[in-house]
Amino acid sequence: MTVQTMLVVDDSRLTRMMVKNFVHVAHPEWNIIEAGSGEEALQKVNGEQIDWMTIDLNMPGIDGMELAEQLKHQFPQANMCLLTANVQKSVQQRASKLGISFVSKPITEEKIVGYVS
Repeated sequence: MTVQTMLVVDDSRLTRMMVKNFVHVAHPEWNIIEAGSGEEALQKVNGEQIDWMTIDLNMPGIDGMELAEQLKHQFPQANMCLLTANVQKSVQQRASKLGISFVSKPITEEKIVGYVS
């Protein structure tokens, strides 16, 4: 079995820690790369094979949707999920068109484990 690699992008350190902990409960063997911004995420994925992603929508600099669009080209097979408190229909529709899952904040273990299962 190949080890999966997950990218967790959120400007909230607490949210990144929570997602990482929830994923490690379900998949302790997974490699998790954390980034606090879209720019940092783009640097950290260079040379990596990313299988799963959670991306915060509202971040300074490159927002989550723009980042998702860029990463979708680089990792077309990756499972991608937007984490956001912004549940506007337009955001959900744009994510859906890109084939991106949508998880509303506040995040819970149930929501994250449900996404990575």
